Amino acid sequence: MNLYGCSIGARTRIGTFVEIQKNVVVGDDCKISSHSFICEGVTLEDGVFIGHGVMFTNDTYPRAVNADGSLQTEADWIVIPTLVKRHASIGSNATILPGITIGEAAQVGAGAVVTKDVPDGAIVAGVPARITGRVHDRSVNMQALGGMR
Repeated sequence: MNLYGCSIGARTRIGTFVEIQKNVVVGDDCKISSHSFICEGVTLEDGVFIGHGVMFTNDTYPRAVNADGSLQTEADWIVIPTLVKRHASIGSNATILPGITIGEAAQVGAGAVVTKDVPDGAIVAGVPARITGRVHDRSVNMQALGGMR
């Protein structure tokens, strides 16, 4: 696991071969499965689940070189923040594009490419990810998880 100047909450579990870049905030009681990449600008609130091989991106227009032909450096990148709210779940091999908010208790299907915000309690799947349903018995499930705010 590679952790670079990030903040990791209490009781959070992180699998092998995970990279979490600087300025990432991970809340309490999260689970981040192996081979996932969480880039600068991502915030995971409490109780978030990240499946194996999940990829976050933070630059809308990534390039190797600038318009003048010079190699880009860290100073040239524009980090677009991404937020994953409480108790959301992201399935294995999903890709989350920059600037996305994944709502509270939302579920992202395995292999989905999330290009738009996901509402609270929504289930999304596909490429691009589309709403396919709602989390059922959400109030009962959320009570077991400590309640919704």
